[in-house]
Amino acid sequence: MKNDHRPLLIAGGWVLSMDPAIGELRHGDVLIEGERIVAIAPRIDAPQAERIEADRMIVLPGFVDTHRHTWQSCVRHRYADIDSQIYFAEMLGAKGAAYRPEDVYTGTLLGAVAALDSGITTMLDWSHVQNSPEHSDAAIAALRDAGIRGVFAHGWPLVDGASWMFGSERGHPQDIRRLRERYFSSDDQLLTLAMAARGPEMARRETWLGDLRLARELGIRSSIHMGAYARNAAVRGIAQMHEAGVLGDDLTFVHCCCSHHDEFAMMADAGVSASLGVHCELNAQGMGDIPFDRLLAVGIRPSLSGDTETKCAGDMFTQMRHALAYYRSWMGGGHSKTTNAPATLGLRDVLGFATVAGAQANGLAHKVGSLTPGKQADVVLIRADDLNLAPVSDAVGAVVLAAHPGNVDSVFVAGRPVKRDGRLLDVDLDRLRQRAADSQAYVLGLQ
Repeated sequence: MKNDHRPLLIAGGWVLSMDPAIGELRHGDVLIEGERIVAIAPRIDAPQAERIEADRMIVLPGFVDTHRHTWQSCVRHRYADIDSQIYFAEMLGAKGAAYRPEDVYTGTLLGAVAALDSGITTMLDWSHVQNSPEHSDAAIAALRDAGIRGVFAHGWPLVDGASWMFGSERGHPQDIRRLRERYFSSDDQLLTLAMAARGPEMARRETWLGDLRLARELGIRSSIHMGAYARNAAVRGIAQMHEAGVLGDDLTFVHCCCSHHDEFAMMADAGVSASLGVHCELNAQGMGDIPFDRLLAVGIRPSLSGDTETKCAGDMFTQMRHALAYYRSWMGGGHSKTTNAPATLGLRDVLGFATVAGAQANGLAHKVGSLTPGKQADVVLIRADDLNLAPVSDAVGAVVLAAHPGNVDSVFVAGRPVKRDGRLLDVDLDRLRQRAADSQAYVLGLQ
């Protein structure tokens, strides 16, 4: 295990830096001191450093997830074969309202640890289960205990949920002020704060405007579901925000599947980023066509997310594979009605969605998203000699087309190892599995 006072040299790996100035090194070294990357070169002489022989590894920046309902992780895969409206009625209705703080803690911890295991080093936890202040405290504690770089996106309660989600006149819970002061007084830490906001599709005009003012007063980003399902198209939520003059680069819109063509240009002009939960969007019938072509046509490079594991896989390999296949099929089949959209996507484009674009959408591009000297050392090592990858001829292709969480050998967050030699560190997995099973039994009424 790495000594906190000793540099770390990752030596001889196939380095995918995702930094245009550095590029790809077929044999490269990455030197880490403390929390930061200090050098990347074909060869670095650092005899004082702990050395990891990475000649059989692909070395890349940690993946960045921009939208995960992590509190739902203990109810994995239950709603993939069930109508989406039942998911909304149950998870955002009676079952969500019955969640205890310990269920939020366990679900969030399980999801965050599994994300780390799969090479996701940064995750925006879209936590809309703020049934009490204790529920929020539990989610934050779980992110902290997991050791992930987390953006805690604070949402609303599911107790009396209809009053918060349908034409709501209830402003965002003011407990977010306490959280900002208690846990997030500094933005220079592993965990940061955002608002999981509702927007015009869920709240009255003065309500969503007030929520946005609150987020900006607190100096935090806002993430908003937008244009998911046909019923939301008529609302023209993006256009409403544009007409109000409040679109800005501190906003991320999630899904946008049924948003109108002109609204994407409004997003681009204002610097709004996008998050696509590709696997869930494909699985959730009625959500609409994934707007890859319309986003790219206006210059928005979307980020990717695991969305909710109640309907899909949470790892970034799955999202990348589905993104590439969907886009190539969509464009190759002549389905796009958008001009200026790229005729196809390249492998490196998709890897960029999972890293660089994710960091930008989470407001963390100055810290993570690429292997760049001066940035935080969020680094993933993938075993290139595993049978599903070897022999590697194109490292980007291996990662995007064929790799899976089982190929992830080592994961570092801010220079600290959280996984080495294929094993998670400092996690009692048996205890976590039992807690997750107990929580699931309670939530589903199986006790």
